[in-house]
Amino acid sequence: MPSELTWLSTRELAGRIASGQLSAVEALDDHLERIDEVNDEINAVVTLDVDGAMERAVAADRAFAAGERLGPLHGVPMTHKDTHPTAGIRTTWGSPTMDAVPTEDHLVIARLKAAGVNTTGKTNVPEFAAGSHTFNPIFGTTYNPYDRTKSASGSSGGVGAAIAAGIQASGDGSDMGGSLRTPGSFNNCVGFRPSAGRIPNVPPANPWAWLATSGFMGRTVGDVALLMSVGCGPHPASPTSIPEAGSVFDLPEFRYESTYEPSLSGITVGFAPDFHGMVPVAKAVREVVDVQEQVFRDLGAHVTDALPDLSRADEVFDVQRAYDFAANWGELVRTRRDEIKDSVVWNTEKGFALTADDLVAKDAARVALLQSLQSYFTTHDVLVTTTSQVLPFDADIEYPTEIDGEPMETYLDWMRAATLISATGCPAVSVPAGFSESGLPVGIQLVAAPGKDVELLRVAHAFEAATRVHERHPDL
Repeated sequence: MPSELTWLSTRELAGRIASGQLSAVEALDDHLERIDEVNDEINAVVTLDVDGAMERAVAADRAFAAGERLGPLHGVPMTHKDTHPTAGIRTTWGSPTMDAVPTEDHLVIARLKAAGVNTTGKTNVPEFAAGSHTFNPIFGTTYNPYDRTKSASGSSGGVGAAIAAGIQASGDGSDMGGSLRTPGSFNNCVGFRPSAGRIPNVPPANPWAWLATSGFMGRTVGDVALLMSVGCGPHPASPTSIPEAGSVFDLPEFRYESTYEPSLSGITVGFAPDFHGMVPVAKAVREVVDVQEQVFRDLGAHVTDALPDLSRADEVFDVQRAYDFAANWGELVRTRRDEIKDSVVWNTEKGFALTADDLVAKDAARVALLQSLQSYFTTHDVLVTTTSQVLPFDADIEYPTEIDGEPMETYLDWMRAATLISATGCPAVSVPAGFSESGLPVGIQLVAAPGKDVELLRVAHAFEAATRVHERHPDL
């Protein structure tokens, strides 16, 4: 059964620990008990470090008793995405070829730990984080807490399912083609892809890489903002870092203070659920998304149906993704092809086949896309679309092969609502919008100009405060 702590926000949990109302050991015990209660049903948490986490919780309580300076997440237990290396804790990328125990933390993990997070384990991912359905040959499939026959999406599906199930209120993830946003939609939580450079890539990763970025998920926009405040900011090893400190995300309105009244007066929203017909959207999804236009109007926003020219976004995404796959996984595909799933091999071999002409054309397409976005965001603050084109689908299939009878040719086509936006480099967030008649979550995607991450979260927060769809929890 859920405890008193199960549905607290990360802010609330951290506040109780900081005030002495709750010890770090008590918070950890509750976290582990919830994993014991529900994880067998959803398979979200795949690796645990119970002994290490307990040692850290005891140390956190000693630090509190000694009056030491505490971080904003002091003693908060949290599992991490299994593509983010964690020092001393197994990290697999969902593949036997990557199964190892790292000696160093990923930058995001290091920053969360510096803020006081108690790392407890890892959450499930698709093999190599490829595809938006979480299953792999090591740990199997992660299931949706709202319907345990359905997908939790991916690649941050384990994180999304853990948040939805009340294991934790927020967590880290990453997003190349929707891997934070689509799990957000499927699990009725917030999935935020920041602007490229907001969370730096640092060696041994490629510091100039831009299509994939780390980010955060949470039950609320406020919790995502809290994790952004400690997880982002420039780094000397990253030449593409956005120079603003994470403190820009630490705004009073994200704390849900009693005086907060949501308003979008003065904001202009472009509402284009299906990108003007560029992507097919299932009828059951449209029924939820379409009515959200009135929410923005009721909040005082000026709403149009305008859409930036995204006609070359597919080219940018497809070529850059193929290039990145070849760069990241090329050697493994060459030497251990039989141990890697077909979709990863396919995407990597697309990278092998790229020519100089392909790369030059992709860069030209990216320039045209940037110019279109610059024009659009001179008159609009936010673009709103569907996050996912489908409802959470059956967990026993790899990906949807059709949408309301329209065939999907590849494992990426059903998620173009996310990949089109990935190609822009814009910050994008999925926020809970409602539920289908069958009881499955549906999110909407909000997009802002590059660098406007804080402004985007402010709009998302107002929408969340007006709708409060995130307060509907699964029956576990």
